[in-house]
Amino acid sequence: MAFGFKRRNKKTDRHKTEKKTESLLEKQLEYQKRLKQITNWSNSATNTDDILLNIQKEILGLFDAERITLYMVDGIRKQIVSKFKTGEEINEIRVPINSESIAGYCAWSGKMINILDVYDQKELSLLNPRLRFDKKWDQKTGFKTTQVLTSPIIHNRLILGVIQLINKQGMANCFTEEDQNSLKDITKVLGIAFFKNQTDVHREGPTKFDFLIRNNIISGKDLTDAMSLARKMKKSVEAVLKKNFHVSTEDIGKSLADFYKTRFIPFNDRMVIPGELLKGLKPGFLINNGFVPVAKQAGKVVVAMENPDFLPARDTIARIIPGKKFEYCVSTREDIKKIIDLFFNVAPKESSTDDTSIESILGGLQPEEDITEEEEYDEGITEEDSAIVQLVNKIIIDGYNRGASDIHIEPRPGKSPAVIRMRIDGTCHIYQTIPHTYKNAIISRIKIMSDLDISERRLPQDGKIKFKKFASSDIELRVATIPTAGQVEDVVMRILASGDPIPLDKMAMSDRDYNTFLDIICKPYGIVLVVGPTGSGKTTTLHSALGYINKPEIKIWTAEDPVEITQDGLRQVQVLPKIGFDFARAMRAFLRADPDVIMVGEMRDSETVSTGIEASLTGHLVFSTLHTNSAPETITRLLDMGMDPFNFADAILGILAQRLAKTLCPKCKEKYHPSRKEFDDLVRAYDGDFDALGFEYNDDFYLYRPKGCPECNNTGYRGRTGLFELLKGTDEIKSLIQRRAKMEEIRQQAIKDGMSTLMQDGIRKVCLGMTDMKQVRAVCIK
Repeated sequence: MAFGFKRRNKKTDRHKTEKKTESLLEKQLEYQKRLKQITNWSNSATNTDDILLNIQKEILGLFDAERITLYMVDGIRKQIVSKFKTGEEINEIRVPINSESIAGYCAWSGKMINILDVYDQKELSLLNPRLRFDKKWDQKTGFKTTQVLTSPIIHNRLILGVIQLINKQGMANCFTEEDQNSLKDITKVLGIAFFKNQTDVHREGPTKFDFLIRNNIISGKDLTDAMSLARKMKKSVEAVLKKNFHVSTEDIGKSLADFYKTRFIPFNDRMVIPGELLKGLKPGFLINNGFVPVAKQAGKVVVAMENPDFLPARDTIARIIPGKKFEYCVSTREDIKKIIDLFFNVAPKESSTDDTSIESILGGLQPEEDITEEEEYDEGITEEDSAIVQLVNKIIIDGYNRGASDIHIEPRPGKSPAVIRMRIDGTCHIYQTIPHTYKNAIISRIKIMSDLDISERRLPQDGKIKFKKFASSDIELRVATIPTAGQVEDVVMRILASGDPIPLDKMAMSDRDYNTFLDIICKPYGIVLVVGPTGSGKTTTLHSALGYINKPEIKIWTAEDPVEITQDGLRQVQVLPKIGFDFARAMRAFLRADPDVIMVGEMRDSETVSTGIEASLTGHLVFSTLHTNSAPETITRLLDMGMDPFNFADAILGILAQRLAKTLCPKCKEKYHPSRKEFDDLVRAYDGDFDALGFEYNDDFYLYRPKGCPECNNTGYRGRTGLFELLKGTDEIKSLIQRRAKMEEIRQQAIKDGMSTLMQDGIRKVCLGMTDMKQVRAVCIK
């Protein structure tokens, strides 16, 4: 009996074992079936959202979990953000990638975490001493979290996200080792699927760079590689696309604008510094939050943002700039950093000082609301305040560094902010705005630097700043103050040129003009005039001529106001009209100092002109400038000033009229074949022997037009070139001068003698691809 019982027990045990094995196999088959279903759904999904929607129920059922949350990595902000979760109490969860939260620690460490009780701090500390469970999520939702199984989603060693299962249900009171192994299988599937669908780490579905793929600028694989490289290099995808895949800033801007449906704002080193908007803001704060206010347009504050759709950043902007309407525009992370550096003049990162930033300067001034209008005019803020001194110094240094020829300080009446503009390449650009309460102190500070009377506000004044007395930079400025409406004064500061003169063969003269000009400046005596409006490069041309003939055997004296360009071998004199030392007096002094060549900065009056003509008739070569519009007009102007026509005719060697026209950016100018009509318009505007230029309309005739690139600040133009009109003092011209002929007669004879007009020289340079007709017409009438 005992033996039979034992046999029955063995049969029963074998049966139980077989049943158990069968149950395990069934369970394993069911698991494999579910895993295959998850894999198929993941692989067939068109984007990550589809994946999440299809697999959430399967995963919850597979693990018998109460809730699931799936996070994606936001690499820019070093956070994980919930892209799918069960439970609708909270719209979005953002967690920093660090060791201070369960999901954040999982992404930070790349390890799976299985916690029995999230409220047990001892259990959490065993994983990491800094690890904490944030109870506020349970307090907000009323849901009680206990068990948590969290795993990173990894592909090719890149962490793409985190999956978190909450609260094991059923008979088990915790997630088992079997659950951990199953979750590893699931995360492998998800990692491959996410990577395959080219998931953007910031946004799912359409990416910020779809425009580039649609337009065949890059391929989908290029974008995947760029995103992978960006993570490894800890740089933005935009920066990697530009450097490693040679995508232009313009194309990236179009793609970002297309995705966010807003304007793209690229960095431009001539951007207006919005002084009023920057008050109270710190550069570090703006960099960390990925935005910066750049302008105020049409009643709205324009803000450049890395992600214009990021609501927390929008809330921050509305809080720090209250009571304003906003236009949220997109920019790249690198461009935002550059804009902030430009606006705040940020010191190197090793330095903690920021004494020259706009924010620190304006922050050092008395708050606007504390100053009444009466106090303002009583110098409530004085020109000696350190912040005012720093502000004026910064304006001058920035103008010099930007290549400005003039700085305009323009206070507005009442409480409107003062506007500061800079003329760069002949065009004025707004540099920044300054709160109205500081306008008088700024003007007074500039007057003190120029040795002008700060109490005199009714009359114009002229002065000069030697900036080396106030800062380390060796800059000189000519200053003019002018009273304007509203009991305010404008100031214009001309930054004086310095350095070596431009060689004559680099000035883009035509062969005829170049050879003729060399011929007349090498004469032993006579007068040579360079004419044109202010800022047309007359002094530069004269110094180039002096540089050509400057030899040890030639004695050259110059009288200038002020001395802008210095050259070894020249004896240069600064005239001082305030003490009676003007051009005429300087010239008379030169005649007693054994000169060969005399250069007079400007023929301002008949006395100076007469002295110059007399000097040229007594064996000296005289150079000077005059403010007239054309070479033939100069002759009639001087005769009208009372010059003796016979003396003037004997003295004149040549008159060079010139203008400066903007040149097309050599890097981005666009070549095109013009229409026949455009060619005929050029010929008509030339009004002369166009065939002599050697251009004819055929398939090989091309012109160029502006396009715009970062090198030229997207203007299409960079630098300027001279347009020249050289009248030579031939016998026929001298005869016309002696009989006081009309200007048109002189002009016609000069053209017969080979003179090209300013317009004709401009059209020649249009055909050579140096500029376009728009710029020629901007400086030439006919």
